[in-house]
Amino acid sequence: MPLYQRIVAPILFKQDAEEVHHQVAGLMERAERNAPLRQLIRSVYGTSSCPDLSQTIWGKKFDHPIGLAAGFDKDAKAYKTLSCMGFSFVEIGTVTPRAQAGNPKPRLFRLKEDKALINRMGFNNEGVDAAAQRLRSRGNHLVGGNIGKNKTTANEKAIEDYLTGFDQLFDHVDYFTVNVSSPNTPGLRELQGREPLTRLLEALQERNRSKIKSKPVLLKIAPDLEEDALHEIVEVIRDAELDGVVATNTTIGRSGLSASSEEIEQIGAGGLSGDPVRRRSTEVVGFLRSQLGQKAIIIGVGGVRNGRDAIEKIVAGANLVQVYTGFVYEGPAMVKRMLSEMDHGLKSGHWTWPHRRI
Repeated sequence: MPLYQRIVAPILFKQDAEEVHHQVAGLMERAERNAPLRQLIRSVYGTSSCPDLSQTIWGKKFDHPIGLAAGFDKDAKAYKTLSCMGFSFVEIGTVTPRAQAGNPKPRLFRLKEDKALINRMGFNNEGVDAAAQRLRSRGNHLVGGNIGKNKTTANEKAIEDYLTGFDQLFDHVDYFTVNVSSPNTPGLRELQGREPLTRLLEALQERNRSKIKSKPVLLKIAPDLEEDALHEIVEVIRDAELDGVVATNTTIGRSGLSASSEEIEQIGAGGLSGDPVRRRSTEVVGFLRSQLGQKAIIIGVGGVRNGRDAIEKIVAGANLVQVYTGFVYEGPAMVKRMLSEMDHGLKSGHWTWPHRRI
């Protein structure tokens, strides 16, 4: 068993989950300002070249398909450090036009037996201007910008918030993810309905096409959508000519958990992530690939903790894979281990990559 899981995690997991996150993020932020320290981190946790796992997407070279999902580096304070830990790309955010504190604490909980988290963070962030300022020095790091609306912004005016985030981040990110699927902002998921979603995406694409060179725009969707709703989402994606989808966000479901019903009831509302979401998110990835064909870029996220989980998403139809909850449970050497498993499996013929972009 790796050192992190044997010694470090048991100590960290005795503390409040959000407090530990802030401690770890603070250490990463310190490394963000210290190039020699980042180089040390890279020497320990960085990944060696895996040419068979590299891709070229949107004209950018991704050294391998494993990235970090939005939610960990909300304010673009640690993306360079995270890149040194092996991630080929980091999605910052969700950012909103104005800074907001998010929902009342406690709002982040571990379900250790399930290798899962429940969060109701509520888009806590320092605002898009602060993130954009930090991204001015990003260099060659591949970064995605996850944009949302402020809690106090009515859905009728949500387009203005998304356009603000889009404009402020445009010069500083490689792609955009439109987040209308978090369960932790009241009414946000209503924007997944066909009419409001169409209006939002058309407005964003109109702004995108007005630029000298447009940026890829993806939609992040919930795993809880029924088949009819998924078909509608596919039609909206086609009509808006989006570049792809991030599948999926957290779930409001609670089925199949090892945690007791009493523990779940005590925690209360929030989005569930980690192992319990793995199967459903993979199903959604497969459905989207079957409906959208080969052109769309699909980022699979949900329950990815090891190379086997990543391969499952890729074989189902994902071009790229993101992790978050798995990173919490597996620790800083996670990406290196995953890539070793994936590279070995690929070279030994245990799996093939049907949608690789070369």
